[in-house]
Amino acid sequence: MNIIPLRTKLALLSGCALAGAAQAAVFTASLDGASESPPVATTGTGSATVTYDGVAHTLRVEISFSDLVSPTTVAHIHAPTALAGAGTIGVAVHTGTFPGFPAGVTSGTYDHTLDLTDSAIYTANFFNLNGGTAAGAEAGLLAAMLEGKAYVNVHTQANPGGEIRGFLALVPEPATYAWVAGLGLCGFALWRRLRAVAP
Repeated sequence: MNIIPLRTKLALLSGCALAGAAQAAVFTASLDGASESPPVATTGTGSATVTYDGVAHTLRVEISFSDLVSPTTVAHIHAPTALAGAGTIGVAVHTGTFPGFPAGVTSGTYDHTLDLTDSAIYTANFFNLNGGTAAGAEAGLLAAMLEGKAYVNVHTQANPGGEIRGFLALVPEPATYAWVAGLGLCGFALWRRLRAVAP
């Protein structure tokens, strides 16, 4: 009897996602206090665009924010929540805060590209939960974003748990449709292979 553990199946499917990521996948989020859990009363708003490149293994993070009620401290991507678009979870990337993220301001912009092959960008907990490798952490982060279980959070002095946040959603561009369809075909092929060897 050849039983394949669920973790192995998920790892294979995540690997399939990475292999199919020949084009960039763009995710966006609107950031506000109402999206915090629990909601935060703030005039602050913002937006985030996160671009995943499966060939270069990079993640470009662009954030703009304004009118926060308190100066910024840190910002991260948190993942994965138990449910899509809801709940809270620990930080996935970046340890401390995004490199060069503007601190001590109530309005600003940020644009930085992360190297997903660098294990130092992941928190220890997220890294270990995804197999203890940068490749596993990258796959886990991509899966969380595709499932709507990753959010961008901007923390401030008055709101250390986060003042504005938003869940990342895949931008439905024509190229993205083709990319996701490719992932589906790859996933189906893996599913058939796993079924063939499982009891």
